[in-house]
Amino acid sequence: MRLSELRAQLREQLAGGESPALDADVLLCHVLNKPRSFLLAWPEFEVSAGQKAELAELIRRRQQGEPVAHLTGQREFWSLMLEVSPDTLIPRPDTEVLVESALERLPERPARVVDLGTGTGAIALSIKCERPDDIVMAVEFNPQAAALARRNAERLELDLEVRQGSWFEPLAGLTCDMIVSNPPYIDAADPHLAQGDVRFEPLSALVADDQGLADIRHIAEQAPLHLLAGGWLLVEHGWQQGEAVQSVFTDNGFEQVTTLRDYGGQDRVTLGQWPGRKHA
Repeated sequence: MRLSELRAQLREQLAGGESPALDADVLLCHVLNKPRSFLLAWPEFEVSAGQKAELAELIRRRQQGEPVAHLTGQREFWSLMLEVSPDTLIPRPDTEVLVESALERLPERPARVVDLGTGTGAIALSIKCERPDDIVMAVEFNPQAAALARRNAERLELDLEVRQGSWFEPLAGLTCDMIVSNPPYIDAADPHLAQGDVRFEPLSALVADDQGLADIRHIAEQAPLHLLAGGWLLVEHGWQQGEAVQSVFTDNGFEQVTTLRDYGGQDRVTLGQWPGRKHA
């Protein structure tokens, strides 16, 4: 079968999904081991029977809702191709807003940055890629996810130290210029947990108590013990949580507290600056 014909067939089979054309192309490129430009440049390319059979199985799994990133085992983020697995969240484009905001606020000198709940390592590795002289550390509670972040760092040849543990526990006595995090922030009763890709992602990386604010509150309370004067805290959160997260930040002494919007115009990242060391 010619590539153009198969491409049209796959799009029809995935019709009704969120992005049938994109999903079809990503799966085609994965099976053919070719860039997307190949699909446009070589419409007459003959796809082998073995490749068609592999695609048929991937399409079947996608029709059942399995995320494309899990089918291919990878997802691009900040121009970095990352290995992904069911042990972590799938990196999403809106999280790049957090990376952009972090890069804008880091000092010109080499800095120390900590990423809490790193998952695939997407945020930490993106910062390290742009600022190779910075010391970037990542913390991850799930040992399988921590191992995945280390593999991504090694494959990308980026010097990232990954410590396994819960939030600040592996950071005793350490201070830094910036703390970033995409923590769990979804309420356990949120109906969206039964929809889309999140059905296949670990609940421990999605759900938090206190209407989704428990982990964000913990981070904001403990961050001042690890931030240098003038350091920044940035966290990703749900689109309806901006005002609540701002209150958490200001209640814990942060200044210049601001909520930034994602590419869809929704509240997504709140940040604040620590003015000085917290007194006992």
